[in-house]
Amino acid sequence: MHDLQPSGAPAAADLGNLVAVVPVRGLERAKTRLGEALDPEERRSLVEGLLRRTIRAAIMTPGIRAVAVVSPDPEALAVAADSGAITIPQGGGGLNEGLADGRAWAREMSATALVVVPADLPAIGPAELERVLGAVRDRLAASWSSGSPAAALVALVPDRAGEGTNLLLLSPPGAIPFLFGPGSRAAHAGAAASLGATYLEVRGPLGLDLDTPDDLLDAETAGLGGAALDAP
Repeated sequence: MHDLQPSGAPAAADLGNLVAVVPVRGLERAKTRLGEALDPEERRSLVEGLLRRTIRAAIMTPGIRAVAVVSPDPEALAVAADSGAITIPQGGGGLNEGLADGRAWAREMSATALVVVPADLPAIGPAELERVLGAVRDRLAASWSSGSPAAALVALVPDRAGEGTNLLLLSPPGAIPFLFGPGSRAAHAGAAASLGATYLEVRGPLGLDLDTPDDLLDAETAGLGGAALDAP
């Protein structure tokens, strides 16, 4: 599954050519579990605002070469294009299948690393993304200093419950399969262990995602609601 060099040897972990993929289900159908707190128009506005904010954050983060949005929704792709992202129409299936389309694009870009950034993280911003990338760079530098450079690296930001994956970085891009869904944190960690990849978890504000009315309330309490969630 992991990417190979022309010689057939596994490519070494490297952030030198990092790209970002933002998966989006759609603008109208997304975040239905927020229905108790937001009407359909408010949910759509929230999803669009977060998508624009996520794209902007990734574009502004040093070290991220390109940003692509993968979605089956033409309206979401239109918003992505307007926000400066490359667009990838999803061929079918769910989140993991859409990310496979994103990984194919990353390989076309000759990317050495791929970061998946969901568009539902209210604390998203260049500073938070750079904090995660900084932790990854430190881990890679430590592996070089030890004399055993990491052949592959899997880094993730777990959700607040410690069960899901709120951000996933793979180097090389094909290091492990995408295993988003219930229990994805453990699934991604297990896949990394099976490969023998260097594994890193980075906790922080990006652990909050917006799935339920309680999440929305927590975001507002933290000063991340209201105007803070509008498109930049």
